[in-house]
Amino acid sequence: MITQTSPSAPTRTRVQIVAGIFGAVFLLVGILGFVPGITQNLDTIMFAGHHSEAALLGLFQVSVLHNVVHLLFGVVGLLGLRSRGLAKAYLVVGGIVYAVLWIYGLIVPMETMGNFVPLNTADNWLHFVLAVAMVTTGIVFGRRPRA
Repeated sequence: MITQTSPSAPTRTRVQIVAGIFGAVFLLVGILGFVPGITQNLDTIMFAGHHSEAALLGLFQVSVLHNVVHLLFGVVGLLGLRSRGLAKAYLVVGGIVYAVLWIYGLIVPMETMGNFVPLNTADNWLHFVLAVAMVTTGIVFGRRPRA
Protein backbone atom coordinates (compact mmCIF):
# COMPACT_ATOMS: atom_id res chain seq x y z
CA MET A 1 0.00 0.00 0.00
CA ILE A 2 1.33 3.41 -0.98
CA THR A 3 0.67 6.22 1.44
CA GLN A 4 0.81 9.80 0.40
CA THR A 5 2.24 12.34 2.71
CA SER A 6 0.99 15.83 2.39
CA PRO A 7 3.50 18.57 2.83
CA SER A 8 2.86 20.20 6.13
CA ALA A 9 1.96 23.83 6.13
CA PRO A 10 4.77 26.09 7.26
CA THR A 11 4.65 26.77 10.95
CA ARG A 12 4.38 30.45 11.67
CA THR A 13 5.48 32.05 14.90
CA ARG A 14 3.24 34.28 16.97
CA VAL A 15 5.11 37.38 15.81
CA GLN A 16 4.51 36.41 12.17
CA ILE A 17 0.80 35.96 12.82
CA VAL A 18 0.55 39.30 14.63
CA ALA A 19 2.42 41.07 11.81
CA GLY A 20 0.04 39.44 9.33
CA ILE A 21 -2.97 40.64 11.30
CA PHE A 22 -1.62 44.20 11.47
CA GLY A 23 -0.84 44.01 7.75
CA ALA A 24 -4.32 42.79 6.86
CA VAL A 25 -5.93 45.55 8.95
CA PHE A 26 -3.73 48.26 7.39
CA LEU A 27 -4.53 46.92 3.93
CA LEU A 28 -8.25 46.97 4.71
CA VAL A 29 -8.04 50.51 6.14
CA GLY A 30 -6.16 51.67 3.04
CA ILE A 31 -8.86 50.24 0.78
CA LEU A 32 -11.73 51.57 2.91
CA GLY A 33 -10.20 55.05 2.72
CA PHE A 34 -11.31 55.10 -0.93
CA VAL A 35 -14.84 53.72 -0.38
CA PRO A 36 -17.71 56.23 -0.46
CA GLY A 37 -19.96 56.00 2.57
CA ILE A 38 -17.29 54.44 4.75
CA THR A 39 -15.16 57.50 4.08
CA GLN A 40 -17.26 60.62 4.42
CA ASN A 41 -16.69 63.63 2.15
CA LEU A 42 -14.74 61.43 -0.25
CA ASP A 43 -15.42 63.96 -3.00
CA THR A 44 -13.10 66.39 -1.17
CA ILE A 45 -10.16 63.98 -0.93
CA MET A 46 -6.86 65.47 -2.01
CA PHE A 47 -3.56 63.79 -2.79
CA ALA A 48 -1.98 65.31 0.32
CA GLY A 49 -2.41 68.23 2.67
CA HIS A 50 -4.62 69.36 5.47
CA HIS A 51 -7.31 70.65 3.10
CA SER A 52 -8.59 67.13 2.48
CA GLU A 53 -11.88 66.83 4.33
CA ALA A 54 -12.33 63.12 3.61
CA ALA A 55 -12.77 61.23 6.89
CA LEU A 56 -12.60 57.46 7.27
CA LEU A 57 -15.57 56.41 9.41
CA GLY A 58 -16.28 60.14 9.71
CA LEU A 59 -13.47 60.39 12.26
CA PHE A 60 -10.00 59.92 10.78
CA GLN A 61 -8.89 62.55 8.25
CA VAL A 62 -7.43 60.88 5.15
CA SER A 63 -5.92 61.79 1.82
CA VAL A 64 -4.77 59.72 -1.14
CA LEU A 65 -1.24 59.77 0.32
CA HIS A 66 -2.52 58.68 3.75
CA ASN A 67 -4.45 55.77 2.19
CA VAL A 68 -1.49 54.71 0.06
CA VAL A 69 0.74 54.66 3.16
CA HIS A 70 -1.81 52.36 4.84
CA LEU A 71 -1.82 50.10 1.79
CA LEU A 72 1.99 49.91 1.77
CA PHE A 73 2.11 49.23 5.52
CA GLY A 74 -0.42 46.47 4.89
CA VAL A 75 1.63 44.82 2.17
CA VAL A 76 4.79 44.91 4.30
CA GLY A 77 2.89 43.45 7.25
CA LEU A 78 1.65 40.59 5.10
CA LEU A 79 5.23 40.00 3.95
CA GLY A 80 6.01 39.55 7.65
CA LEU A 81 4.22 36.23 7.40
CA ARG A 82 7.29 34.94 5.53
CA SER A 83 9.83 35.19 8.35
CA ARG A 84 10.08 35.79 12.08
CA GLY A 85 12.82 38.39 11.61
CA LEU A 86 10.87 40.42 9.07
CA ALA A 87 7.73 40.24 11.19
CA LYS A 88 9.55 41.47 14.29
CA ALA A 89 11.29 44.26 12.35
CA TYR A 90 7.98 45.31 10.78
CA LEU A 91 6.28 45.58 14.16
CA VAL A 92 9.09 47.31 16.03
CA VAL A 93 10.24 49.67 13.26
CA GLY A 94 6.65 50.30 12.16
CA GLY A 95 5.74 51.09 15.75
CA ILE A 96 8.62 53.54 16.00
CA VAL A 97 7.46 55.18 12.76
CA TYR A 98 4.00 55.58 14.28
CA ALA A 99 5.51 57.02 17.49
CA VAL A 100 7.37 59.61 15.41
CA LEU A 101 4.19 60.33 13.45
CA TRP A 102 2.29 60.76 16.73
CA ILE A 103 4.86 63.26 18.03
CA TYR A 104 4.87 65.01 14.65
CA GLY A 105 1.08 65.28 14.77
CA LEU A 106 1.24 66.82 18.24
CA ILE A 107 3.87 69.39 17.28
CA VAL A 108 2.78 70.50 13.82
CA PRO A 109 -0.28 72.76 13.77
CA MET A 110 -3.13 71.02 11.95
CA GLU A 111 -3.98 73.96 9.68
CA THR A 112 -0.47 74.43 8.25
CA MET A 113 1.30 73.05 5.20
CA GLY A 114 3.42 70.94 7.56
CA ASN A 115 0.35 68.77 8.11
CA PHE A 116 0.80 67.15 4.70
CA VAL A 117 -0.43 63.63 5.52
CA PRO A 118 -3.13 64.97 6.83
CA LEU A 119 -3.57 64.32 10.54
CA ASN A 120 -6.24 65.26 13.03
CA THR A 121 -6.60 64.60 16.76
CA ALA A 122 -8.21 61.19 16.21
CA ASP A 123 -5.35 60.19 13.88
CA ASN A 124 -2.76 61.37 16.40
CA TRP A 125 -4.10 59.27 19.25
CA LEU A 126 -4.64 56.26 17.03
CA HIS A 127 -0.98 56.57 16.01
CA PHE A 128 0.00 56.56 19.68
CA VAL A 129 -2.01 53.37 20.28
CA LEU A 130 -0.54 51.76 17.16
CA ALA A 131 3.00 52.69 18.23
CA VAL A 132 2.57 51.10 21.66
CA ALA A 133 0.77 48.02 20.30
CA MET A 134 3.22 47.38 17.47
CA VAL A 135 6.42 47.85 19.47
CA THR A 136 5.08 45.85 22.40
CA THR A 137 3.86 42.93 20.31
CA GLY A 138 7.03 42.98 18.24
CA ILE A 139 9.20 42.71 21.33
CA VAL A 140 7.04 40.31 23.32
CA PHE A 141 6.11 37.93 20.49
CA GLY A 142 9.40 38.40 18.65
CA ARG A 143 11.45 36.70 21.34
CA ARG A 144 12.98 33.41 20.40
CA PRO A 145 11.45 30.50 22.28
CA ARG A 146 13.58 29.11 25.09
CA ALA A 147 15.06 25.70 24.53
